[in-house]
Amino acid sequence: MLQTFYNNFGFLGSISIAFLIFLVFIFWLAGIAGVSQLKDGRSKNIKLIISILFPPFPIAWLFWDMYSQSQYMKEEDIH
Repeated sequence: MLQTFYNNFGFLGSISIAFLIFLVFIFWLAGIAGVSQLKDGRSKNIKLIISILFPPFPIAWLFWDMYSQSQYMKEEDIH
């Protein structure tokens, strides 16, 4: 696979694509880990199934959760 990237994109392109795929995989795993930490319930199970079948969902959930936590911390800082 890397040889195909190397033949099509050159050295820097193949390294960049491999690194991007690695980051997406790490964010996907982190998102699934975050979803699995939610309180037990029907929505948790549905979110886990969606996370496995539709990989962009846990990545988007991860960024949304980080944004929510940032807003929460800003509110706590003001009060």
